[in-house]
Amino acid sequence: MKIIEKGFDDKGLKTLFEDNNVSGGISFGTVTILPGERVPKEGLSKHKEDEYSVIIEGEIEGESGGEPYSVSQSNATLIPAEEEHWAINSSDKPCKIVWALVSKE
Repeated sequence: MKIIEKGFDDKGLKTLFEDNNVSGGISFGTVTILPGERVPKEGLSKHKEDEYSVIIEGEIEGESGGEPYSVSQSNATLIPAEEEHWAINSSDKPCKIVWALVSKE
């Protein structure tokens, strides 16, 4: 297993490590979404990997696959690959998330 540490990108998303192997790959990291912040800022997001997230602090709400959701501290989510989604922190506290993007290819 080759581990690649990426650090923070320009959106505050921190990739802790990536492992790309023959049977698929995984990226694992953290992000803090500030009060009032929407991800993405406009429109919808989607990616080729399944997205698993655990809310460490705060809460977030949004839409995934056309269905609304609300998630708070100590809960987890799964957004399947290619499913369009968005999220917003409508609370007055930062939302801290640990995430993993898992590729099956």
